[in-house]
Amino acid sequence: MTTSEPQRAYVWIWLPAATEPVVAGVLEARADTVFFNYGRSYLERPEAIPVYSELPLQPGRQRPAAGLRVAGCISDAAPDAWGQRVILHRLLGRAGRETDPAELGLLTYLLASGSDRVGALDFQARSDRYEPRSVSATLEEMVTAAERLEAGEVFSAALDDVLLNGSSIGGARPKVLLDDGPRKLIAKFSSRTDTYPVVKAEGAAMHLARYTGVDAAKVEVTECLAHDVLLVDRFDRTSVPGERRLLVSALTILGLDEMMGRYATYHELADDIRARFTNPKATLQELFRRIVFNICVGNTDDHARNHAAFWDRTQLTLTPAYDICPQPRAGGETAQAMAIGRDGARLSQLATCLAAAPVYLLDPGQARDLISQVVDAIRTHWPEAADAARLTAAERAQMESRQILNPYAFEGYEAGTG
Repeated sequence: MTTSEPQRAYVWIWLPAATEPVVAGVLEARADTVFFNYGRSYLERPEAIPVYSELPLQPGRQRPAAGLRVAGCISDAAPDAWGQRVILHRLLGRAGRETDPAELGLLTYLLASGSDRVGALDFQARSDRYEPRSVSATLEEMVTAAERLEAGEVFSAALDDVLLNGSSIGGARPKVLLDDGPRKLIAKFSSRTDTYPVVKAEGAAMHLARYTGVDAAKVEVTECLAHDVLLVDRFDRTSVPGERRLLVSALTILGLDEMMGRYATYHELADDIRARFTNPKATLQELFRRIVFNICVGNTDDHARNHAAFWDRTQLTLTPAYDICPQPRAGGETAQAMAIGRDGARLSQLATCLAAAPVYLLDPGQARDLISQVVDAIRTHWPEAADAARLTAAERAQMESRQILNPYAFEGYEAGTG
């Protein structure tokens, strides 16, 4: 860490049903480890809850779990690839384009990113006063700023400020946060490097997910300055102004970090659901339905950051599904990001799901019924979902049988037997 790196950042939290944050504790960076310490005033609050179970309510410095350099619930609130790129430009100008993101420490990213981040945490340099970092801007301004950053062009400080909204949101693609009256939205933009209509494909899949019974975030596909834009309703905000909901990623639930993310599995997440989630049986069925749907629409980017749960202080509740994006493919064998069965099976096939059904407390008949519901709904509602996502006839034809209901998904699976 360089001498210019901050050594400390205060963690502010929105407690359940609260509309204003309070200081929960402090992060301290020491060598390659970030420690956490609850504040005494927070511990004395009768309504205080653990930031997450990995940070129990107790005095004293807490080291992250073995193998982690920072607690997962803190990492979940940190900027990802796109946000890091925005912050590098904000702090270093055009030189940031050639800078390795690892040259800045975690606390720099936490303190420099926007305050309206996913979940109910924020980070401040002070403990006595909360100062939100956010800028109001139009969608047109946001699209313009993102486009110029991607192109490596010089742009004004005002446009630089616009990108602060969205710098704390995960993912590698251009995105910002947007308020549309009472609606809180994440706006995702098409990129100049896209080789297929990524934004519209995700929009179609998200619409389709809801038709199949998947509890998925509401979305809308629109256009701005010749860019496709996907508007995603935020489920970490409520109808009460100022209220936020705590959540953690499946990566954190499984006790892993990005470097260990390849070891995340659906079957281990299912074990956690049985032990720690509200309504575990229904949640396991929902998870199984999401796995089947991902396979049926060619979404192989279903890694552990793309699953999350709300946290209330003792239990977890699965959030609506998000980031369901069909991936480009020409056919043939492919696999999901996380293993589905306890044998490590991850091939993107319905037969894999059927074999793993007991993990999700489903018998073969129940699993087949659920698979049939998903497949039939996709076949029935694909035209509506494609229309809602503004896919052209050529674009939808390209997706059909490549991503949507790819023949490989059905190999080895007989719907009416077993």
